[in-house]
Amino acid sequence: MSANAVREHRQKRQARVPERVFDFMQSVGKVTAGTMLGITMLGSSVVAGGLVGLAVSFRNLPDVRVLQNYVPTETSHIYDINGKLLFRMHDEANREVIPLPKISEDLKLAVLAIEDSHFYQHEGINPGAVARAFLANMEQGETVEGASTLTMQLVKNLFLTPQRKFSRKVAEAVLSIRLEQILQKNEIFELYLNQVYWGHNLYGAETAAQSYFNKSARDLNLAEASMMAGLIQAPEDYSPFVNYEVAKGRQAIVLNRMVELKWISPEEAEAARTEPLRVGRITSFPQSEVPYVTEAAVQELTEEFGRDAVLKGGMRVQTTIDLEMQRLAERVVKDWHDRLYAQGVYFDKDQGQLALVAVDPRTQFVKAMVGGADFGKSQYNRAIQAQRQPGSAFKPFVYYTAFATGNYSPESVVNDSPVKYRDGDGYYVPQNYGGSFSGAVSIRKAIEVSLNIPAVTLGQEIGLNKVVETARVLGVESPIDPVISLPLGSVDLTPLEMASAFGTFANNGWRSQNTFIVQVTNSSGDILLDNTPNPRLVLDPWASASINDVLQGVIKQGTATNAAIGRPAAGKTGTTSSERDVWFVGYVPQLSVAVWIGNDDYRPLAYGVTGGTFAAPVWRDFMKKALANEPVIPFRPPSDFDRP
Repeated sequence: MSANAVREHRQKRQARVPERVFDFMQSVGKVTAGTMLGITMLGSSVVAGGLVGLAVSFRNLPDVRVLQNYVPTETSHIYDINGKLLFRMHDEANREVIPLPKISEDLKLAVLAIEDSHFYQHEGINPGAVARAFLANMEQGETVEGASTLTMQLVKNLFLTPQRKFSRKVAEAVLSIRLEQILQKNEIFELYLNQVYWGHNLYGAETAAQSYFNKSARDLNLAEASMMAGLIQAPEDYSPFVNYEVAKGRQAIVLNRMVELKWISPEEAEAARTEPLRVGRITSFPQSEVPYVTEAAVQELTEEFGRDAVLKGGMRVQTTIDLEMQRLAERVVKDWHDRLYAQGVYFDKDQGQLALVAVDPRTQFVKAMVGGADFGKSQYNRAIQAQRQPGSAFKPFVYYTAFATGNYSPESVVNDSPVKYRDGDGYYVPQNYGGSFSGAVSIRKAIEVSLNIPAVTLGQEIGLNKVVETARVLGVESPIDPVISLPLGSVDLTPLEMASAFGTFANNGWRSQNTFIVQVTNSSGDILLDNTPNPRLVLDPWASASINDVLQGVIKQGTATNAAIGRPAAGKTGTTSSERDVWFVGYVPQLSVAVWIGNDDYRPLAYGVTGGTFAAPVWRDFMKKALANEPVIPFRPPSDFDRP
C-alpha cells in the first residue's frame, strides 16, 4: 500500500474523542482556570524544553515519522468458499486491526481512565506525573515508579527495550514529544489500542475481546471493557483465564477511577461490578478445522506472496473448499480406511492409506481434499504430495490423444494379441490382467475391460511424446518419461493431478488454472489476488466428448460397475503391478474425484485388490452424498461436435 493510500486510510478512520473525555477536560479547565492552567503550561514548557535539550544526546533514536505509514502486523484468516472460518495464522503477534470509531466507547474510556486520563491534554508527557515519579525514584535510588503516558507506552513498545533505566525513560519522552508533533491524538490512540499486549499472545483490542469475551471490541459493555483495561499493566498475572478473582479486583480499580473522573456514575460502576461475565477461551493458537486443506492453501499463498506477508499481513483468504463437502470426504475416508483394514486389504493400519480429492471441472476449484486417514498421526498429504503410479487410470490420456488425431474413434478396431518391443538390450512384453487375449476389439471395449496390449500398441502408433504433451496440457506437472510402458501408467502422479486432468475431459476440453484459493484481500478489503476462473479450450471438443462417452461404459458394464451412482458418470480404474496402488478417477459434469489406496512404504496390498473392487466403492459412497442436491446433467455426445 502506498504512503498516500495509508494516509487517506488513516484519515477515514479518525474518530471523535469520547464526549465524556471532552466533558472532563472542560471541567478541569473551569476548576483550574488561570492559575492551574498556567502552572501546567509552564511545567510542560520547562520539562519539554529540558527534554528537547537532552534530545541532542539522542541523535540515534528511531525516526518516529515511520509511524505515519505504519501498518501493524496482523493475523491472517482462511475461510471456506461460503465464508466459514477454517484457520487463523500469525507470527509472534496474534492481532486483528480495528479502526478507532469501531471500538467500544466503554473500552476507550476505561483504558484512558486507568492508563492516561490526561491523554487528550498533554503533548506526549505528563509533567505532574513525571515530577512525582522523579522524586520517588530519587528517594529510592532506582526506578520504582513510572510516569508513562499512552504515547510513551506506544513508542516503548514499538521502538525501545523494556529495561527500566533512566536513559530509556528520557528516550521515551523525547520520542513521545516528536510523535505528538506528527500524528493526531486519535491516530496515536488507535495505534495504541491495536498495538497493546493483552496477554496470551493477544495483541490489540479486537483480538483480545474475541478471546476474553467471544465478541468484537465494538460490542464490549462497561463490565467487560473495565476488566480488559485492568489487564494491561500485567496481562498474564491479571488474566481471568488465570485467576478470575484477581481480574475482578483489577476491574474494580478501573471502575473506581472512572467514577473519580466523573466519566461514569457510581450506579453504573456498581452495575458493572456485579454483572456476571462469561469468559471465552484462549484463541491464539487454534487448530485448523481442516489441516490438510489449510496447509495446501498456505503453501499456495506463500508461493504467491512470501511467508512474512502470509503470517503478518492480515490477509482474508477465501478458499475453494466447501466445508460441508470436506467433512463428508473426511468421514468417507475414515470409514473406508477402517473397513479396508478390517478386510485385510492392507496389513498395517498406519502404513495403509487412502486419499481423496474433488475438483469442480467448470472452475478447477478444489472442493474437498483428504490427504490421509488421520492428520494427527501423519501430516503427509498424499492427495498433493504422494506421487504414485496410476496404472490403467492413465489410459484415457492415450485414447484421447488418438481420438484427437482424427484417425480413431470409439468404434475403431484395435488388436489385442501378443506383442513385444525392443527395450534397451532386451524386450518389453506387455501382458493383460489375467494373461488372456481378446483379438480384434473396439477401442470402446478395450477401455471398458481395461486391456493393456491395445493401449501400448496405440501409444506406439500415435507417438508417446504426443501423449506426454496431452498430459501437460491437462495440467500434469510431475516428470514423465515417454517409455514404452507409459500407457499402462508407469509414471508417478498425484491424486490432485489425476482429478484435475479428468475434470478437463468432463468440461469438454475447457480448463482453468487449478487452485485452492478464490480470492485474497487485506483487512481493509483491498483485493490482493483474484482467481476468478478464466477457462481456455485446451482439448479438442469431439475427442473430449468421445472419451466421456467411452468412460461411461467403464461404469455401466466395465471394470467399475461398483462405481454406479444412478446418474451419468464416467471414470477409469487403475491397478498397478503387485497391487501396490489402486485407483478410481471418475466424474460427472459438476465434479471430478480421484480416490487412491496404497501403502506408504510401497508394500503390495492384499492379493487380488483392484481399483474396481475397492477404490470404486469409496468413490461411489462419496459421490452419492456429495451430489444428493445436485441436478442430473448428462454428458454432451460426440455428435454435438465436429470431428477433427
